[in-house]
Amino acid sequence: MCVVDLGSGSAGAADAANARNTAGAESALPDVSDAPPPVVRGEPVEVAEGVFVIPDGRVPLVPNIGIVVGERAALVIDTGLGPCNGAYVLEQARRLAGDRPLYLTITHFHPEHGFGAQAFKGAATIVYNRAQRDELRRKGAGYLAMFAGLSPQLAAGLDGVTLVDPDVVYDGYAEIDLGGHTAVLRGVGPAHTTSDQTVLVDGQVLFTGDLVETRMFPIAPYFPPHDTDVDGAAWIDVLDRLSAIEAEIVVPGHGEVGDGALIREVRGYLAYVRDEVERLRAAGVSVDDAVVVIDRDARARWSTWDNPEWIGFAVRAWYAAAG
Repeated sequence: MCVVDLGSGSAGAADAANARNTAGAESALPDVSDAPPPVVRGEPVEVAEGVFVIPDGRVPLVPNIGIVVGERAALVIDTGLGPCNGAYVLEQARRLAGDRPLYLTITHFHPEHGFGAQAFKGAATIVYNRAQRDELRRKGAGYLAMFAGLSPQLAAGLDGVTLVDPDVVYDGYAEIDLGGHTAVLRGVGPAHTTSDQTVLVDGQVLFTGDLVETRMFPIAPYFPPHDTDVDGAAWIDVLDRLSAIEAEIVVPGHGEVGDGALIREVRGYLAYVRDEVERLRAAGVSVDDAVVVIDRDARARWSTWDNPEWIGFAVRAWYAAAG
């Protein structure tokens, strides 16, 4: 039985220090100590025929979960954070799919997207691209410790996590015929991570993972020396390719479901950070001073967006990439 602590609480000094030391970040990690528990809840919403989303409700560290139900099989996209969320997602998938065989894939290896996969082991065929599997093996244990150190709620949600290898590994792209629905899994990293994956259903519904968020500053996981693989320039290139698909429905990693405008909005922000970093570096502005300037101006320009704490991480990543 899964029990999740729904109370609030703050990470103590030891927990916060452990998180920073594990990440090796140059600045404090985002503070999620007052955030609601990262619990996947609610019923799946049908966004297209046979394509369902369990909405994140704009709760931090809860992703949008996809379930695609075909005539012969069903595909689950992302699991939520920890075994309890994974079990809930599996329950919802079984409710929709009945006794059809299940597949599971994840958009990228980060804990809130894939650290519930153990609930699916033996119940579904788990499919990752090779880079996802390799990145999970390299970084999974470090991210588990880092996230557990961010707050007692996250530590509770991650209790008992086992990192799960896929049953099937692909290179490039994989096509899954579910019967009446076809899902194309494609590795598109490096960008947000080295192994980002998109899922395109019937050429119409695009699951982007954290390449796209709705009214949120995109997460730039720049945590030197623990993880410096975020690639802003490649991220922009990926978004250009995703825009060219002209999907009717875009399911972001976090935030409300939308259309291609979501992709263009995130691309515009990343291009703004890129251009401002180039301008400020050319003027001899230090990275710390550039963080102040770009953070201030981006908050004003995208005043309705959540999670502005990620602006500084993006600036530092772009400065580091520029040498």
